[in-house]
Amino acid sequence: MLALDSQASTNQREDSIKPYSPPPFIASPPCAPGPPSSSELAPSFDLGSCPPSLCPVVCILSGAREMEIAQLSFAADSPPLSVIAAAKLAGVPLPLDSSLPSGSPPFLLCSNGRKLLGTSVLLRHIGSVSKTQGLCGSAESESSEIDKWLDYSPILSSGSEFENACKYLDEYLEKRTFLVGHSLTIADIAIWSGLAGVGLRWESLRKSKKYQNLVRWFNSIYSEYNDVLDAIITTYVGKKGSGKAAAAKQASSNQSKSVNGDVSDKGKGSSKSSAEVDLPDAEFGKVCLRFAPEPSGYLHIGHSKAALMNQYFAQRYQGKVIVRFDDTNPAKESNEFVDNILKDIETLGIQYDRVTYTSDYFPQLMEMAEKLICEGKAYVDDTPREEMQKMRMDGVESKCRSNSVEENLKLWKEMIKASDRGLQCCLRGKLDMQDPNKSCRDPVYYRCHPMAHHRIGAKYKLYPTYDFACPFVDSIEGITHALRSSEYHDRNAQYYRIQEDMGLRKVHIYEFSRLNMVYTLLSKRKLLWFVQNGKVDGWDDPRFPTVQGIVRRGLKIEALIQFILEQGASKNLNLMEWDKLWSINKRIIDPVCPRHTAVVEERRVLLHLVDGPETPFVRIIPKHKKYEGAGEKATTYTKKIWLEHADAECISVNEEITLMDWGNAIVKGIEKDEDGNITQLTGVLHLEGSVKTTKLKLTWLPETNELVNLSLVEFDYLISKKKLEEGEDFLDVLNPCTKKVTAALGDSNMRNLKHGENIQLERKGYFRCDVPFIRPSKPIVLIAIPDGRQQSVLK
Repeated sequence: MLALDSQASTNQREDSIKPYSPPPFIASPPCAPGPPSSSELAPSFDLGSCPPSLCPVVCILSGAREMEIAQLSFAADSPPLSVIAAAKLAGVPLPLDSSLPSGSPPFLLCSNGRKLLGTSVLLRHIGSVSKTQGLCGSAESESSEIDKWLDYSPILSSGSEFENACKYLDEYLEKRTFLVGHSLTIADIAIWSGLAGVGLRWESLRKSKKYQNLVRWFNSIYSEYNDVLDAIITTYVGKKGSGKAAAAKQASSNQSKSVNGDVSDKGKGSSKSSAEVDLPDAEFGKVCLRFAPEPSGYLHIGHSKAALMNQYFAQRYQGKVIVRFDDTNPAKESNEFVDNILKDIETLGIQYDRVTYTSDYFPQLMEMAEKLICEGKAYVDDTPREEMQKMRMDGVESKCRSNSVEENLKLWKEMIKASDRGLQCCLRGKLDMQDPNKSCRDPVYYRCHPMAHHRIGAKYKLYPTYDFACPFVDSIEGITHALRSSEYHDRNAQYYRIQEDMGLRKVHIYEFSRLNMVYTLLSKRKLLWFVQNGKVDGWDDPRFPTVQGIVRRGLKIEALIQFILEQGASKNLNLMEWDKLWSINKRIIDPVCPRHTAVVEERRVLLHLVDGPETPFVRIIPKHKKYEGAGEKATTYTKKIWLEHADAECISVNEEITLMDWGNAIVKGIEKDEDGNITQLTGVLHLEGSVKTTKLKLTWLPETNELVNLSLVEFDYLISKKKLEEGEDFLDVLNPCTKKVTAALGDSNMRNLKHGENIQLERKGYFRCDVPFIRPSKPIVLIAIPDGRQQSVLK
């Protein structure tokens, strides 16, 4: 049944704590979006008050109850999801026709020939003819509240106001189970469908902690009516829609998968998202995953994929994620890296159960090593490292392989003390030196490292290798599925063999492809070289692929999540273009980015408007003409204004130009110095002129002492080659010029910019405020944000 009776008593308590407050266009809190404009609203009519003589296409409520629905018609590219969902949930038969031209509003054709036009009207009609009680509210006051939400729902399709709407809904739903009353209504259906129809933008927010009340409400409705909603979203939204829907669709398929999660050849060649694959032998509520970074650097975009994949599958199977620091190499690791990785995990919105460390298990690992020695499954080897590597490649057994248990234990104690003799040795597993898979040829389990560990000090002088520690800790921590990038594929057999020798529970391995980006180094060893040699400003340098680096360059985490989820759990090795990621980012920031003006300081040219205002005056104009939430700015109009030198060079005498946010002007004179460089222009205003007839639309700044100094910083790739070949040294392909700083002047409104705020400089692109205004002598630092177009090499 539609009414969720079990929630009624909860809602009664909730409503007593927080009374109803109307949607933001009735009484807007400061952070909430304003009312949608008339162009954003679908055509709607008040069924209860609109006389038939004024609205001939609309049936009044009493008549609508008796009419049978002949057909719902709509354009294929804009299906009315909320109407289709409402009809399905209400059990109202609804024949569908998707042949209307693009842009046509949906309408219901009734059996008597009358039409009901507009999404809100159709929802009210579905609710009124439904046999299910309460869809239109159980009281007149509830009906009025539902109307407000129906009128509000189109705001979700407005990209510029989407997040503000989500914020408002999240606050409104803090102590509510439903939008109106104590059961599901068409208001809930309208808002739910609006969110689902947004697609990946909403899906990425669902996976973050940003709007927990809204996500809780959304998921509650989905879980109650998932069969109906899955079918609708899968049909009408597809890959743009709910990951849950796609997952449900795939769950019904019978593609064969191995224990490692390999998909059969049938699926090759098709693009698969993370929602289109399953973990082997996964049980709902019992899946336990781990994200195990080594604290030897900051998280980068490749680690982000691993972290988000773990979170995706944990949420899908209602399981959990453990963050485990793989801290087995004290030479490379530090608390700085631990702290910043945790910061990056929070930035990514990863929800984890707890944080653990491999070093927590050092005592048990030591005991396991001795156990394997005593069982003849491990031995101490003093073969020099390079010679040992060659012998492993050639399948040649070490002379130490036949040592007695007593001799191995004696040498093991020397390793524990890190004596001169112990430093010559390592502990190796006795697997199979003839195995075609060379990773199984007696791998190293322990090495001596007589140095202090960043967490536990100098307690140990030897440390386990990743190959030894990982299968052990995975098993005893209760990990059910270990997600690993496909670069570890050859070590999977080794992982299982070691667990078998240890006598531990087997953990499923699931592989996904490593995320590789063009012109990008993801090796922490190589990134560390840039830091140590002063080639970058640190691990958060905007040229770095680290989470902190790309965020500092202006990337929204929402865009990163969307980009990674689009790649999914595919095992196909891929080399991704940064342009795609930055294009997604642009789609997110452009609708809401405040607009400002800047003029390059070098060789800027003064335009003297002969008939310009003798006394400067100020107008208040919007920072974004299509997004009111960006606020307003003060623009000063003066007799003399600054133009870019490059723009001035394009102007001819008597040419009419457009001064943006002012009007047209005609340039009457051009002054040049002896070298032919333009030094000054003179002109007259021609405000009645048409902006459509001018070739040049120019940005400008007033000549005042209120302008602010800017440093516009552009970055390029650190290397000049798309992909390094096997064995190629990255030092041979370093990009000689990776940073360019341009001095500029900006409008006075930029004094109010905050650190991390994204803006658009008219005709220059998008920028992120790295250093805000402090004092006139210290410039504001703005970092250029790529917009998805191929970046040229800096000059």
